[in-house]
Order: sequence, then structure tokens, then C-alpha cells
Amino acid sequence: MSIKIRPAAVAGLFYPAEATLLAGQVQALLENVHPPEEMHAPKALIVPHAGYVYSGAIAASAYARLRSLRGKVHRVVLLGPVHRVPVHGLALPSVRAFASPLGEVMLDMEAIATLADLPQVTVNDACHAQEHALEVHLPFLQSVLGEFKLIPLAVGDASPAQVAEVLERLWGGDETLIMVSSDLSHYLPYTIAQHLDATTAQAVLDLRTDLSHEQACGATPINGLLQAAQRHGLQAELLDLRNSGDTAGDKSRVVGYAAFAFYEDEDHDR
Repeated sequence: MSIKIRPAAVAGLFYPAEATLLAGQVQALLENVHPPEEMHAPKALIVPHAGYVYSGAIAASAYARLRSLRGKVHRVVLLGPVHRVPVHGLALPSVRAFASPLGEVMLDMEAIATLADLPQVTVNDACHAQEHALEVHLPFLQSVLGEFKLIPLAVGDASPAQVAEVLERLWGGDETLIMVSSDLSHYLPYTIAQHLDATTAQAVLDLRTDLSHEQACGATPINGLLQAAQRHGLQAELLDLRNSGDTAGDKSRVVGYAAFAFYEDEDHDR
């Protein structure tokens, strides 16, 4: 029986389509990051999803924190907003794998089955077909983690509580990484974007669950993650905060990018 695979939709647009070139670009971005020598492994990340020329360096600041988790993280729960096809709740694809130029990533069908009774979780291939918000992370994850299984969730009209309920089902232990894909403000002048994005970053650090879509295109999954972070006693760290005016030059209309890591407090009562 053949495996149903979602092909890469934005290879050659958001990142290189040729495997060797892509692997080299990802590696170069990671090598430019110098995280502290002593650091805890993150339980969750918020990472931007623009083309690598725009947000790749900011994304790399988060992925560099995963180097010690190769062979330890076996499952990635990846949530991101829908940009093309609206959807109610959180949508899974019907495929068994996602393709990237670096190879195929199998979905964790056993974990996905545990969501079957949740009314906010649906199956919708249309919203996944051309969506870049999840796909652009795969080459980074493949580079730093090696083999892992994926749970890809495209998030549309949902409440923070509905997102958090899904995350609780999938939370797991050290083998599971939770990720939210999101950019920040869109198409504002440089200085206005800087101010708004700084305010948004502080709200994330404070674990507030009322972010708007003017602050972040992935506000819905972020709010759900932050609700779960409160329950699990996670501590947030801002790793990088910039915008496309910093990375690609044009400061008249910029898009904001931030990377955050969330760490578990071992003394917190779960």
C-alpha cells in the first residue's frame, strides 16, 4: 500500500528546493547562532515562518536550542495559522507524511488518534495543501533533530481553551516538543512595528492569553500555548526580536518576527 504524502508546496519560494543548497543554508543559519553553553532544553518554541531570507536567522535562534535534543525528541507537535483556506477549529491532514527536499517526515498516527473525540479537531487537506506556516519549519527540524514524527495542526477559528485542550492530549514528556509557528505585526512602518512587536513580546513573556491577530498572525495557537504554559508552569525566554527591515532592508512596510523558548520548572506540580 502506498503512503499518502503531502508534497512540499513552497520549496523554491520560501526556501531552496535543492537539497544540498537547502541543507547548507540551514546549517549556515544555525552556525551563526551562539546560545549559552549552559541551558535547559526547551519544552516549547514560538518560531516565525517567513521566507528564510526574511526570518531564517530569527528562526535559527530557536532551533539552535534543540541541538542537545537530537535522538531525544521523537515527536513534534506543530501548530500554525491558516493563510489561504479558512477552517473551524484545528485541522489535521489525512496524509501519512509531509515531504521536504531533505526527505519525508512521517506523521504520528498513534498520537493523532488520541484526538479523534475532540470536536474542535477536524481533517481538512485543503487548508494544508498550500500552507507555508508549517512546511517551512521541516528543514530546520530535520537538520537539528534527525528522525522524528510530526503532528501538524492548522489552526483557524478556535478559542485558547480549545487549543490548550489539544495540547494537553499531546503534551507528553521529554520526547515531545511543542511548536507554534507565527510572525508578528504585518506591513507597518519600521518604528511603529518595533513598538508593537516589543509590546507583543512582553505579553508572551507574561504568558498573557489575549493576543490579537494584529499582533501576531498565529495569535490563536499562541494564546492556546500560553494557556497550557500557565498550567504547566513554563518559563518563557525571548531569543530574538527583529523585523524584515532588519533582515531584508526595506523599512517602509515590515513584518515582525520573534523567537521564544519555554522551559519546564522541574519543581512545578503537574
